[in-house]
Amino acid sequence: MNLSVFQKEQNDINQPLFNFNKSVSNTENISNDIESNETEDTETKKDKTDSSIGDVIDFSDLEAKYTITFEQDFRSLIVVDGIPQIPEEKREALLKILERQFSSIGKIKDNGIFMPMEDRNGTFFSKGYLFMEYENPQQADTAVKTFNGKKLDKTHTFLVNKFTDIEKALAFDEEYKEIPEEKTCKDKNLQSWLIDPKARDQWVMYKGEDVGVYWNQKSEAPEPIINRINWTETYVQWSPLGTYLASFHRPGIQLWGGESWGKIARFPHPSVKLIDFSPCEKYLVTWSNDPIPSYPEGHPGKLTFESEDEGKCIIIWDIKTGALLKSFSTTISSMDTDEHPRKITWPIYKWSSDDRYFAKVTPRQQISIYETPNMTLIGKKSIKIEGVVDFEWSPSKADDKEDQEHLLCYWTPEINNQPARTGLLSIPSKKTIRTKNLFNVSDCKLHWQSRGELLCVKVDRHTKTKKSTFTNLEIFRINEKNIPVEVIEIKDMVINFAWEPNGDRFALITTNDPNFGQGPLTNTKNSLSFYCTEKSKGSSGNFKLLRTFDKKTCNGLYWAPHGRFILTATLGNATSFDLEFWDLNYEGEKKDIDKDLNANLQLMGTAEHYGVTDIEWDPSGRYVVTSASTWRHRMENGYCLWDFKGLLLREEHIEGFKQLLWRPRPPTLLSKEQQKKIRKKLREYSREFEEEDMQEQSTANKELIAHRKRLLEEWNTWRSKVVANLEKEKKKYGIITDTKDEKKEKYIEKIIEVIISEEIEEVID
Repeated sequence: MNLSVFQKEQNDINQPLFNFNKSVSNTENISNDIESNETEDTETKKDKTDSSIGDVIDFSDLEAKYTITFEQDFRSLIVVDGIPQIPEEKREALLKILERQFSSIGKIKDNGIFMPMEDRNGTFFSKGYLFMEYENPQQADTAVKTFNGKKLDKTHTFLVNKFTDIEKALAFDEEYKEIPEEKTCKDKNLQSWLIDPKARDQWVMYKGEDVGVYWNQKSEAPEPIINRINWTETYVQWSPLGTYLASFHRPGIQLWGGESWGKIARFPHPSVKLIDFSPCEKYLVTWSNDPIPSYPEGHPGKLTFESEDEGKCIIIWDIKTGALLKSFSTTISSMDTDEHPRKITWPIYKWSSDDRYFAKVTPRQQISIYETPNMTLIGKKSIKIEGVVDFEWSPSKADDKEDQEHLLCYWTPEINNQPARTGLLSIPSKKTIRTKNLFNVSDCKLHWQSRGELLCVKVDRHTKTKKSTFTNLEIFRINEKNIPVEVIEIKDMVINFAWEPNGDRFALITTNDPNFGQGPLTNTKNSLSFYCTEKSKGSSGNFKLLRTFDKKTCNGLYWAPHGRFILTATLGNATSFDLEFWDLNYEGEKKDIDKDLNANLQLMGTAEHYGVTDIEWDPSGRYVVTSASTWRHRMENGYCLWDFKGLLLREEHIEGFKQLLWRPRPPTLLSKEQQKKIRKKLREYSREFEEEDMQEQSTANKELIAHRKRLLEEWNTWRSKVVANLEKEKKKYGIITDTKDEKKEKYIEKIIEVIISEEIEEVID
């Protein structure tokens, strides 16, 4: 379309072709002008046709077939509203200014700008809007995104729309049509698995193309609840409280749950790779390495994503409503570091314990903290911290008051002769409540205790010559006055550290191998150590070494969810697959050297699982699963189920085994006093549990015996029937068998020679 035609007509008749008012909101006038002009053209053509050939030939079918649609005509055309209303003598100057601005994003066609004028008492003025045509629709789309809402001066702001959008708005059906509701799970109770009479736990297993959810039956085969083929395309993931099971698909994420395992929600994010739930399951974060594309008009993607979401990789959703709340353009390249280029650490956005805040670090620059549900920065700006590398939220507040501040710990390396530093921030006030300088630092890791009462900063330090590395543990006591710091010096490098859940003890693994982490794991001998507090001083006592065990191959620490028991394991090693089960509250005799310490350590059992790749405790801490996934190797894939003492309950080799995840449980609703009463009566309850276990075992044995008897009876019945049919067939064909000869006993004589001894005599002639 060439707007020069419109301009020529404008100059000829000295009247505006279109009857626009001041703003594009008056779209009805635009439609009327277009319709009136189209009507004139149609009538003119009709008159010419009637005068030349009459009504003999009907071209309606050809016109319908070859007519160019409205959208194809006007896709490159935009309407710019909000421009000044100026007299005709200033028209050229204004057009030059506008052309210079709008041509910055694409080429405008020759004579591609048309600004309607109107007569006001003999003087022509512009109407406050104009039409502009680009070379292609893509440039027109970019112009709308770039200039819509942009200020021309203090009193004029551009309102830019696609011409086709205006026509669509006019053609919008004002009659309300109810949108059909998407079928989702109607189960009201999404925690139904928690009321199982046997207090069993569930797990999800992914093998081959099948995904199934099962009840744990201890040594018996797991009881299937549901099994579906191609339930997911990559892997599955539980939400933190076990309410939802997430499945991954090319178009996005789906959440499942309830007794019927129906679909709860759907979150469209093309090529999604990673997800993260907020701790209270209010929000879902999805990440894809493919940015959100620019969808054309009419595409289903336009229903979810707006223009500001295009090019973004991370999306935050509201799980209850399914609404898109915020999108971010964070990509892997923006998280590159000098030491580890193109490496992503997930999750990128970390949540506070109550879902109130989420934050992200921009390496070496700042920490950006957002508040929910409005998804805006606290104080409308990020916290500038020079050199900041990482941070971690406290897993819980000091108390449950709504106005209680959250704590966040961060660390910075040595910069420009300034020492490395770790600090504690109070959020939302952004006050720094504690800092600690660190020297000769190679790396830091932040480890919060589950109750948020203790914080361990594991500091890997190097000597002045930088030829060797050792570790310091800086332990912050959060609830004590002025937050004192206890320093524990470790001569070797700590390769693994883990707090006891709900406790004040910790375990660590050290190595003196200077090449650790620079190649594949070998049979390097590590040291396993346990630390606890002094019994007489309680939680405020200093940390003391309980025991160290040298010449260990273990490199993994796995505490039971409620503490006390810990499994140490060797993973990623081609020749060693050791498992060791420890008890830190052993009820047997306590050694004299440990009487003043808050622990009694005992090795309960050792085992081995060839090719083990993953370890998962069940939520109760009674059972632990070790598994070998085909994602890592193809040798003896499957899982082993152990009790907390290291007794093997069940082993199953499964071809194509990929994943096994226990279903999490929400926190207990019992008060601390109620829990104490239960612990006091635990021996009484244990008798009932033992009786139930014996009854179940007896029932299982009876069922097995009955099953075998039934099989034997079925076999005897079938054999009798076959023998009877055989006799009938023999009589039918006159086959006579000598029953007497059949009953005769047959004897077979075998002669076996055995050499008892052998003598050789020499004969002399």
